[in-house]
Amino acid sequence: MYAAEISRSNPTCFVFLIDQSASMQDQIGGEAAQRKCDVVADALNRLLSELAIKCAKEEGVRDYFYVAVIGYGATVGPALGGPLAARELVPLSELASSPARLEARTKKVPDGAGGLVDQEVKFPVWVDPVANNGTPMSAALTQVQSILSNWLAEHRSCFPPVVLNLTDGESTDGDPNFVGDAIRQLASTDGNVLLFNLHVSADAANPIIFPSSATSLPNAFAKSLFNLSSTLPEGMQTYARLQGMTISEASRGFVFNADMTSIVQFLDIGTRASDLR
Repeated sequence: MYAAEISRSNPTCFVFLIDQSASMQDQIGGEAAQRKCDVVADALNRLLSELAIKCAKEEGVRDYFYVAVIGYGATVGPALGGPLAARELVPLSELASSPARLEARTKKVPDGAGGLVDQEVKFPVWVDPVANNGTPMSAALTQVQSILSNWLAEHRSCFPPVVLNLTDGESTDGDPNFVGDAIRQLASTDGNVLLFNLHVSADAANPIIFPSSATSLPNAFAKSLFNLSSTLPEGMQTYARLQGMTISEASRGFVFNADMTSIVQFLDIGTRASDLR
């Protein structure tokens, strides 16, 4: 299971769920003057850019993946900006060619003499930070269920779709576990849909990354998100160990009390699907 080849003729998809509730304006734990919504949007934009680079060949970006970004706060719906606004699943080549804008950023690069110098680069932005209203997580997951049911009807043998939910609060529209269970029951011939969850916190305490049980989690909300999460497939477990993490066969795709570093790790491991052909 979770071994299907990913190719242009047999693509898979990623669905990113982004909490856009009012509390996402709060400062992220351990980070000076950085709002949770800003950190999450920046990390996701970087991940999308890296996916496009990973799939770029001489003839252009290959459509190994389709991508959806669904925001939930004042409204529930597609969160990509610019030319892709209101779109749900978008082929990666179209995503790569249609950011909402390019921002000038500065990064450190080698100067050829053992040092580093600042270099201005163009940074593509597809998703802007939003923080408003409540946390209608159940409605967002219901939309994901519909998107993936349609996808799997047309891609029966694909590597199972991966859903990554990034949130900082409890659902305000009912228990999300019911629809979460329904999503995890969806399957291709290669395995069930993977649903992973990341809790973004204002607390500076150490994150709990990919736990194997709920016993170490501090409250009912954390335990609910743990129960909502799929077990990491073997390939993702192996990659996480290579990154120095302590992982067991029972580890779930869940991070509690995430800081910026663990957000990046979560996105990287959660999208580490398979070799590409």
